[in-house]
Amino acid sequence: MPVGPKIPSVGQILDIADDIGLELTEEDATSFRTLMSGTIESYKRVDHYPEQKLPVKYPRTGGVRPAPEDNPYNGWYVRCDVEGAENGPLAGMEIGLKDVVCLAGVPMMNGTQALEGFVPDIDATIATRLLDAGARIVGKTAAADHSFSGGGHTSAYGPVRNPRKPTHSPGGSSKGSAAVVAAGDVPAAIGGDQGGSIRIPAAWCGVVGHKPTFGLVPYTGCAMIELTLDTLGPITDTVETAARVLGAIAGPDPLDPRQRGVIHDDYVSDYLPAIGKGINGLKIAVVKEGFEQRSEDVGGLPGSNPEVDRKVRDTLDRLETAGATVTEVSVPMHFDGLHLWNAVVVEGATEFMLKGNNTGTNWEGFYNTNLLDAVARGNRSRLNDISPTVKLVRLLGEYMNRNYHGRYYAKAQNVRHLVREAYDDVLGSYDLLAMPTIPNVATEIPPADCSLEDAVFYGLSMINNTPQFNLTGHPSISVPCGVVDELPVGLMFVGKHFDDLRVLQAADAVEKLGDWQSW
Repeated sequence: MPVGPKIPSVGQILDIADDIGLELTEEDATSFRTLMSGTIESYKRVDHYPEQKLPVKYPRTGGVRPAPEDNPYNGWYVRCDVEGAENGPLAGMEIGLKDVVCLAGVPMMNGTQALEGFVPDIDATIATRLLDAGARIVGKTAAADHSFSGGGHTSAYGPVRNPRKPTHSPGGSSKGSAAVVAAGDVPAAIGGDQGGSIRIPAAWCGVVGHKPTFGLVPYTGCAMIELTLDTLGPITDTVETAARVLGAIAGPDPLDPRQRGVIHDDYVSDYLPAIGKGINGLKIAVVKEGFEQRSEDVGGLPGSNPEVDRKVRDTLDRLETAGATVTEVSVPMHFDGLHLWNAVVVEGATEFMLKGNNTGTNWEGFYNTNLLDAVARGNRSRLNDISPTVKLVRLLGEYMNRNYHGRYYAKAQNVRHLVREAYDDVLGSYDLLAMPTIPNVATEIPPADCSLEDAVFYGLSMINNTPQFNLTGHPSISVPCGVVDELPVGLMFVGKHFDDLRVLQAADAVEKLGDWQSW
């Protein structure tokens, strides 16, 4: 039985006081040490109780790092074999898990050297649901360092390459999931999305990536970034596969605080009716601000590639010919949505993911203390090994907190409803919003010795259109709609909250227009 926390020394109390700007004499510190002793003894009772753990229901092999010849795009972090139920809607389907999803007995790094050596002792809720549905989990897919990059170059085991053009980025942070699906290794993989990390790699790799409505899929047992943004969803070979997987993983989980007050028992549980339903009669609002962007519109991010815009508009024209109503609209808040997301994710991730050891406090649900301990050890011993994008977030978030005491995070949270309402106003008259997933095609993978500026640019230069819908919680999907310079282009549909079925319906209609690689 653990002995519990120790009473601090007088020197430790003086060090803490100095760090937080509290003036204490040695006599004061001695008195406070005495006053703390009773509470410290109370803490020790916590260790007398066994913790609840998420269940581990299926036998498995431990994860092994694949040989380079078996992993040509570096999309797999480890391969494993966990066979699920004999029957179910996903019976026999081989699936990869982004390496943010805990799988007991299989190593997990979340893309960062700071977590090297960690092996979970639980199965995340989403892993258990996949296995209960008959899936076979065959590996963990590479993630960006701390899952905080939209590029392909920040992984503990080196860059992940785009199967469509291996000199180029697959997008991030769920890059391994998109790469193994695009390479044909598996029909489906799970991704995580706090700012576009399902849809970005799906668009750049030419596969389907669905970010469900916030709260529809439980996040329990996965590495987190920010509690009000965290989302899991499928990256797949077809829209039908995405619908099958979503039906297996969606639904209430009392251990996930993200779902409280959001998901209800009457949620849609079967998404296959979206497949083959067609586009006739659907009203699509084409968001002007998602196209023809200038760098000053989007805070210095690169502007639009006109050929990408054209491919998306051509596809929407084809949908109009097939029976949809397609109308251009203006949503000026689209640009400010990106700025508000920045304020939420930078300070939120700093306090929750980094300083909070990927667990934070002040919420009720399942706390993964095994992961918490591993992240805390890594933060102490390997902080200098994290990627430039994560270092930037940590430094900027700490600066904003120390100088503005969290005020901008708080205000961004208070006004994020304005962005949601701006889209909802349009969705009151239309079924879907549409725009390019990313207004440019995949960039080249930067060299390992590139400057800090380039490392960050290639990690964050593609987030023009995706983060807004993490801020608002709307469901959105990226579906391939053409090729520019031998690289895929993604079309993004956005729907009303919990109208994931209609989002899948529209994406399926695009898929059924024919071979996007010839467009």
